[in-house]
This record gives sequence, structure tokens and C-alpha cells, in this order.
Amino acid sequence: MLNLKHLSIICSILVVAIISMSACHCRVLQPNDLKLIEETCKRTPNPNLCLQLLKADPRAPSADIAGLALILVDVIKAKATEAEKTIKQLLKQGGNKKALSECADDYDGILKLDVPTATRAVRGNPKFAENAVSDCAVEADSCENGFHGKSPLTHVNNGMHDVANVARAIIRNLL
Repeated sequence: MLNLKHLSIICSILVVAIISMSACHCRVLQPNDLKLIEETCKRTPNPNLCLQLLKADPRAPSADIAGLALILVDVIKAKATEAEKTIKQLLKQGGNKKALSECADDYDGILKLDVPTATRAVRGNPKFAENAVSDCAVEADSCENGFHGKSPLTHVNNGMHDVANVARAIIRNLL
């Protein structure tokens, strides 16, 4: 049977644990939490796009610069995944098979090589991360140029190019 002293100690520990847990899960964002995002985005080639993408992600207000870069690598991954779906649809519709197949290879490279490399390297060797996201822009440009004229993927390729350049600028802050 527990004596009153032991019961009091156990209750005190429980109260402290409950207060600690609620403090960790109920963070109230302050205006200063967005300051790093705004300052970082000012140093990119497309500050408005940077702000739009980062403010839309709930992880951004509490992220450091590496965390912001990783959020943009996730955006690159999502854009490449959507590009692959669009390319498959265009191939089914009988589009320019040669150019679309090359684009599929370009975006496959982004997903299988560039995104994993950037994800691993942001916190370890940012130069490798910078090179990987830079390659994403190159792959998007390669896809676009493969059509030698009117591309059905211009919007997709330009979006990838722009996000990759913003990510690259943020990663350069880590060098």
C-alpha cells in the first residue's frame, strides 16, 4: 500500500508530464516565426514563389534553413510525380512519343536520383544537394527543348525549373 508521501510524488510527476506534453503539442506561432522564411526567400530568384510554397507548408514556420530546403525538395518530388502522370496521359493520347519518352526519362531521373541525393545531402554535404536540385532544372529544360517547338509540358517544365532554382538558392545559404 502506497503511503501518502509516495502518492504525492507520483501525482506531482504526472502533473509535470502532462504540462510538458501539452506545451510541446500546442505551439502558438508568433510573427517572428515567419521572419526566417521571409529573409530567406528575399535571397532567391523568385521570392514570391518561395513565399507561396513555404507559407503553404505547416513545417516551414518552425524550420531552419536546411528544413526550408527540404520542404522545397518535397515540392520538387511532388511536381516530378505529377509530371510523370501527365506524360503518361499524353502518351496514351498519342502525343509526340519520342519527346514524351525522353521527358519521362528526365522526370524519372529527378525522382530516382536527384530528389534522394538532395534529401540526403542537405544536412550532410549541401554542395551535392545544390547540384542535385540544379540538375532538376536542367532535366526540365531538356524535356522542354525535346519538343523543338510547341511543348504540351511547358507549364510543368517551367514550374519545375522555377522551384529548382528557388531550392538551389536556399541550399546555397548552407554552403
